[in-house]
Amino acid sequence: MKRQMVLIPFLAFTVSVILSSQPAAAQQSFTYPELVNRLTDLEHLAVLPAAGERCAQWSSYDRGSKYDAENDVYVNWGANGDGSQFIRKEGDAVVMAEMEGPGCIWRIWSALAQNGRVKIFLDGSETPVVDLPFIDYFSAKPPFDYPMLSYNMSDLGSRGHNLYYPIPYQKSCKIVAEEGWGRYFQFVYTTFPEGTKVPTFTGKPCEADRAALAKVNDFLGSGQGTDPAGERQGQQTATDSFTLRAGSTEKLVLDGPRAITAIKGNISLGDREDEMAALRNIVLKITFDDQKEPSVWCPLGDFFGTAPGKNLYKSLPTGITEEGAYAYWYMPFVKRAVLEVTNEGDTDRKIECAVTHAPLTRSMDELGYFHCKWHRDICPLSADRRPDWVMLRTQGRGRFCGVMLHVWDPKPGWWGEGDEKFFVDGEKFPSTIGTGSEDYFGYAWCCPALFQRPFHCQSMTQNNQGHQSVLRWHVADNVPFQESFEAAIEKYFPNERGTLYACTPVWYQAAGGSDPIEPVPVQARWGYAITPPPGGGGYKVLGKPNGQVQSQAMAHFGAGKWHDDNQLWWTHAKPGDKMDVAFEVKKGGTYRVDVTLTKARDYAIVQLSIDGKKAGEPIDLYNPDVIPTGPVTLGTFQLDQAEHKLGVEIVGANEKAVKSYMFGLDQILLKAAE
Repeated sequence: MKRQMVLIPFLAFTVSVILSSQPAAAQQSFTYPELVNRLTDLEHLAVLPAAGERCAQWSSYDRGSKYDAENDVYVNWGANGDGSQFIRKEGDAVVMAEMEGPGCIWRIWSALAQNGRVKIFLDGSETPVVDLPFIDYFSAKPPFDYPMLSYNMSDLGSRGHNLYYPIPYQKSCKIVAEEGWGRYFQFVYTTFPEGTKVPTFTGKPCEADRAALAKVNDFLGSGQGTDPAGERQGQQTATDSFTLRAGSTEKLVLDGPRAITAIKGNISLGDREDEMAALRNIVLKITFDDQKEPSVWCPLGDFFGTAPGKNLYKSLPTGITEEGAYAYWYMPFVKRAVLEVTNEGDTDRKIECAVTHAPLTRSMDELGYFHCKWHRDICPLSADRRPDWVMLRTQGRGRFCGVMLHVWDPKPGWWGEGDEKFFVDGEKFPSTIGTGSEDYFGYAWCCPALFQRPFHCQSMTQNNQGHQSVLRWHVADNVPFQESFEAAIEKYFPNERGTLYACTPVWYQAAGGSDPIEPVPVQARWGYAITPPPGGGGYKVLGKPNGQVQSQAMAHFGAGKWHDDNQLWWTHAKPGDKMDVAFEVKKGGTYRVDVTLTKARDYAIVQLSIDGKKAGEPIDLYNPDVIPTGPVTLGTFQLDQAEHKLGVEIVGANEKAVKSYMFGLDQILLKAAE
């Protein structure tokens, strides 16, 4: 039996607020504390962007990625040398970023910030407003002495450096780095509409500025899990506790004009496998103002920012704690909001929920509808855009506010080499292009450690093999769009390998917009994560060899040149180190054994063996470029029906090689001897 709860808000109060509110003006004036408050202002995300407002990113992405406008094709689109790129050199320094104002930097990130100085010049001044070793941008030192805004991830067992700190400028911004600054950078900034007035950052915040920074810093440190707006005038909370029968739907109807400001819940769950299945089988759907399509359609766990299962974490807008889950996204509507929870599993579930809502504080004409939809794949891309994987594609006017990404990776190794790319209002070349998946999510070097920060988290990991759950919420650094928006992230491993993505984007959009995301059947939401037979980089390594062994994506070195476009990759070894790789013989007999390996400038000389017996002479894997060897014959061997061992010993390196002693195995090939 469906239940319906209709709550009538205080309409007279709401109408008076709407009539007294002022429409958003294209020309605005901001104080520095107002910009600081944008870091935690979730309500502002619903305000539709003014013409001329945009958000973009400068980064050290590989400039080999290009769009050929004459032929309308993308060239070298998966280029991956992202560490040391920049705009240009000026003497011994490099220009990292250059922007026209009025604008504001919101986020600075690096994977390897070092002691070389990075200088920020504003409004044409020849004196830098910030002149620090790059590492000190992330060390909570003045002027960035707020540990929830300026931090590296080492204390969380992860890696990566982050600064979330407004640096506004009225006319221009130029960022220059001296030698020794490190590797990898990202600068995310907003350009405001022409005529906007912002205070140019001085590097020495005044007392009022520091008070605003301290307030936000303190909230992000201890206030997460509560609404950053605090208790709102006229707010109400609808609470309920019920049993959601298998195959049934429960409904809550809220009359407007109102805005949902919090959704909280708890659910009865069994063991780990049961909870992972349950939180994918139960779906939350929200429809605003009688629109034909729901604005929210999402498995319950994914809506609260993590998957699969109940993984405890806290971010600014979402989290799951021992007390239950929370989401503080601001969701305005005029007529009504219909919330539906459907149990598509085969087990009844006890649910407790609370939905808080409040009067609107501005006209709905100024606001977009909250959207949150789950999918596994949106639609195929043209071949020249490979390896882009679309997180969101939508038509209309609104703001992109981030994404939660659930990754299933059945084989050892790093799944997320790919960069994020945001195409705004029909851009052919993205105004945001990044340096790696983990960089987008605020950490670095594919570190398989849990961490939680206000705007980015890794809430579940299985050492990069199995399930991973990461999120990045764009609050101050949301991406406005007027006509269209596409967010993609490079996915080097194809679905056929078994590496699968499931994505929950969050965005706001004006009425009348459209997106291609449709509800996903229950059988496709859980149980799809399987481990395929080994091949390429999926070979089993026996024991624990020195160094690091993982699977490496190879498509960016030439799609189709390596089997499954990946290899087993052995790094951080040294001469004398040994590794055994298992391979199966299904029928005993005499076989010629071939291997296909990788050559590159930092690869070793290796001696191979079969079941402890030397196989051929040492193989020199040096080559100036990354190439596959093609089949290399090791000899003929009598092999029983059993598991056998390919032995690899590092014996040295070519005199021309970078002495990293790497090794890459593509395939072990068996051919019955005649």
